[in-house]
This record gives sequence, structure tokens and C-alpha cells, in this order.
Amino acid sequence: MTAVSDSESRTGAGVKLEIQLLHDRVLARMSTDEGERRSTGGIVIPATAQMARRLTWGDVLGVGNNVRNVKVGDRVLFNAEDQYEVEIQGEAYLVMRERDIHAIASERTEHGTGLYL
Repeated sequence: MTAVSDSESRTGAGVKLEIQLLHDRVLARMSTDEGERRSTGGIVIPATAQMARRLTWGDVLGVGNNVRNVKVGDRVLFNAEDQYEVEIQGEAYLVMRERDIHAIASERTEHGTGLYL
């Protein structure tokens, strides 16, 4: 079960809604850092500019019981245009299959080289 909380409900108190995802489904919220960005040449690109097939980072809030590689709290890369959008208590979330996730971000470790020899 995944607890999705509403920061402020109409009554003023935070309300949690329990959601159980089925099979290989993943519930994610798109990151809020999708604002303006800079190109390699230094040109500011506004958030409203259309980019063809741009992948998006998001935070995993829940996973189904058949999901193997992704866990709650992971930061994942996916195509937001191909996913189902659902509104829960006034906030937008995305529901996708695990196979639709392109990458999982991990914390960088400074002590190792990252090579397997």
C-alpha cells in the first residue's frame, strides 16, 4: 500500500489516501525542477518550449507487487507523454509500467571507481 498525502485539504488538515498498485505498475510524481534550463551554448530555454520526445525525471511514490528493480523513493527517468496521468486529491501523478522506465538515478559514491574488475 502506498500512502499519498494531500498537504492541505479543504478542511485544513493533511489527509492520506491509501493506494495499492497492482502487478508491475509504478506511481510517480514528476520532479518540480522542470523549469528553465540552459543549452550548452548558454541560451536560456523556457519551460514552455516544446521539445520532441523529451524524457523526464520523477520520484517513485509507490510500486506494485511484481516490480523488481524500482523501489519507493527512487528517482527514475521516463517519457511523461506516454504515461497515464491521474489526479489524486488535486495533485497530478503518473502511472506507468516498470518496463517504461529508462533509468534509475543512484547516489554517487566518492570512494570507489565504479569499475568491476
